Amino acid sequence: MTRSTPIPETVTLHVPFRIVKRGGKKEMQMPECATHSQRTDNTLVKALARAFRWKRMLESGEYATIAELAEREAIAFTYMARVLRLTLLAPDIVEAILEGKQSSDVTLKWFMEPFPLEWRSQMALLS
Repeated sequence: MTRSTPIPETVTLHVPFRIVKRGGKKEMQMPECATHSQRTDNTLVKALARAFRWKRMLESGEYATIAELAEREAIAFTYMARVLRLTLLAPDIVEAILEGKQSSDVTLKWFMEPFPLEWRSQMALLS
């Protein structure tokens, strides 16, 4: 543009994206080629924190069983057992989740399904 070129009053910018549900919220998802900063999945981070807290409470002997702890926390035993599986994740995966570097497909709902216990298999599944 030069000084003699008039400045348009309206500029139209097209950004391809789609709306996806993530952790109970709607979120914009950019195309693969777009560069964007990752956001941490607060629902998943909170579940990780709870899982490690519950594990510590069980290992310390504060509660003898998952059922006893679930009753104390007023949470369904089955939900607590599934969340506790998060403590079996590879350290690299936990770190990626905490830094918001996991793929957008990796959500708490995804982890509520059975996943491999071997760390190498977990990494392969998530890459």
